[in-house]
Amino acid sequence: MKIDNPNTEYLDLVSHILNNPKFDETKDIVHHGLNRYDHSLRVSYYSYRIAKALRINYEDTARGALLHDFFISSNNCSYNSRFKSIFRHPKQALENASKHFALSDIEADIIKKHMFPLTISPPKYLESWIVDIVDDIVSIAEQGYLVRKQLTAITNFALIMLIGYLK
Repeated sequence: MKIDNPNTEYLDLVSHILNNPKFDETKDIVHHGLNRYDHSLRVSYYSYRIAKALRINYEDTARGALLHDFFISSNNCSYNSRFKSIFRHPKQALENASKHFALSDIEADIIKKHMFPLTISPPKYLESWIVDIVDDIVSIAEQGYLVRKQLTAITNFALIMLIGYLK
């Protein structure tokens, strides 16, 4: 699941993040059955496009959305740890992003509040609301992609077994 040809303006806005070695580590972290890097890129690009269409701060939207899940975690953690991460990771992502990048108030709010209503305080800016909603939609689509991929593999296996049985 890749985004459709991100434009040059978008890439110019986020290239310093995409080229950061620490951010690059998110490529190795499983996220919704895919990886955290691609998930964050999708959320960022779609949020950027919406913010630009609404003529609001699309620059901060693109950067904040790209950093919304910028935390490093193990792929082998327990279910309990993954569940707790739902509530803790916005703070972890904000701390990590702040170490590596200068953040505007909008970018910080996007990162901190992208899990509303699970994060108790609501987003302060329209840009933050957009990222919160886009993140939910992208996450659902990614889960659907994973399920379709698994069903395809099971179906292919069953068909191969059936063909072998019929021969």
